[in-house]
Amino acid sequence: MDKLSTLRLGLAQINTTVGDLSGNTNKIIRFIDKAKPLGVELVIFPELAITGYPPEDLLLKPQFIKQNQEHLKKIIRHSSEITLVVGFVDSDSDTYNAAAVICNNKLTGVYHKIYLPNYGVFDENRYFQPGTQCPIFTIHNIGIGITICEDIWHKDGPAAIEARTGAKLLVNISASPYHAGKKHTRERMLTARAVDNVAIIACNNLIGGQDELVFDGNSLVINEKGEVIAQGKQFEEDFIVVDLNMDFAFRTQLHRPQYGKEPHLVRRELRQANKMEVSSQFSTIDKPPLPSRQLEKMDDVAEIYQALTMGIRDYVNKNGFKKVVIGLSGGVDSSLVATIAVDALGAANIVGVSMPSRYTSSASKLDAELLAKNLGIEFSVISIEKTFISYLETLASPFNNTRSDVTEENLQARIRGNILFALSNKFGWLVLSCSNKSETATGYATLYGDMAGGFAPLQDVFKTMVFELAKYKNCQAGREVIPHSVLNKAPSAELKPNQKDIDTLPPYESLDSILKAYVEDDLSINQIVANGFDHEIVTKVARLVDKSEYKRRQSPPGIKITPKGFGKDRRLPITNRFRD
Repeated sequence: MDKLSTLRLGLAQINTTVGDLSGNTNKIIRFIDKAKPLGVELVIFPELAITGYPPEDLLLKPQFIKQNQEHLKKIIRHSSEITLVVGFVDSDSDTYNAAAVICNNKLTGVYHKIYLPNYGVFDENRYFQPGTQCPIFTIHNIGIGITICEDIWHKDGPAAIEARTGAKLLVNISASPYHAGKKHTRERMLTARAVDNVAIIACNNLIGGQDELVFDGNSLVINEKGEVIAQGKQFEEDFIVVDLNMDFAFRTQLHRPQYGKEPHLVRRELRQANKMEVSSQFSTIDKPPLPSRQLEKMDDVAEIYQALTMGIRDYVNKNGFKKVVIGLSGGVDSSLVATIAVDALGAANIVGVSMPSRYTSSASKLDAELLAKNLGIEFSVISIEKTFISYLETLASPFNNTRSDVTEENLQARIRGNILFALSNKFGWLVLSCSNKSETATGYATLYGDMAGGFAPLQDVFKTMVFELAKYKNCQAGREVIPHSVLNKAPSAELKPNQKDIDTLPPYESLDSILKAYVEDDLSINQIVANGFDHEIVTKVARLVDKSEYKRRQSPPGIKITPKGFGKDRRLPITNRFRD
């Protein structure tokens, strides 16, 4: 390949921490130092790489914005003989989600994000003003257009304007959160943009966990024919280096006569596009050959498992915890949480606690102990029976002449929550709660009991997927990590004799399908019934979901792995009389 027609591009797919301006900046500089010996001419970093994403109301602090700009200057001073695209917060009289174009110790231009997402987990209209310009940056005589995340999702948006103004490489710096199946949607969209605009697309996506969000990386370089020519790892930091033959894109444009027929929007906006020269000549430095890359392909279950692992690891580490404590019931939820936590943090940092009551079966006690042994984690048994008796005696007078009901059941769950938080308070351990999305949706969990925790890894994971993830782990490990007895027994809270989840809820296979339709797809009861579900059951499930909003509002944050999770994604009033 003729070096005079190629551009060596580097995508620094990094894990940033919101607010850690120094740490993020130092990481950016380390990747610049990694790029230079490889002969990389252009390095791109993710959206808001200096501040981390999303910075939320930190953006309302003038000192935060000012300090992020000071750290940009530090990066500029480190940019000799290389060109960079770095996400940061720009401001004049307004504030912008911006990309800085830096070359040879100079800030040569800035792009402001035009499409500000304001749906789902996004609130960018709250903080930023939209940009109005689509400049073309010429780097080594190559026209390069820059967009930020949401911009590229719009067919006739900034990328189309830039391509028709001469951009042969469309750079997109992104912080696109993960959910199951998202990578396929993202790749199809980027492929369409590359083909439609007859340009190479380079999309660098953030990785890492940030509160409820997980960013999966999976950065992509797609040529003008729609072929993926380079790809980043999923759920890992990565540095993707690829040589781009820019003549191919130019020759393809010449063979596409319809390419000059711009949509009306593009014709109208072309006048906004202006060109900024960054550097005028190709590099003449000999570039070392690039090693081949092998990427592990993940199916949806493997992706979800890795997303949960990263979510736990980053939440724990970025918030300064060392160990986590988990109540081990002998059930599949707590078994899965403990297993993922071991993969995320190491067995030495996990403490499992069994807290049996009079209703805990001997099988569940043995399963909890066997799981801890299989995982190699610290394990202790703290019986709650004496405490439970003390509670019953304390409440005997006010409960006189009443029948035992769910109140007595919930006492046990709340005693367990109290014990876990006492251990957390004493030793500084983070409590991981084990409620799943099926339980959280229907309120089949005890507020201040099994819902209590500092972080809820399974909050967006339906029960049926919990079983799939447990089976996946055993298959991946090639051994019985989670005991088969855990997977084969009927789910039960074990808060009263012979209790089973199915006594209160529909079978999870049906329940989860109804919940997906009602919670994630916003279908009405009649629409769900039309899909083959019993009207009485659907109505019951919808009623449980609606009346449990107050519980969910008080639950700990958890990891988003579906298109619509509780919390930022789905925001309903607690005081609400609307019913379908």
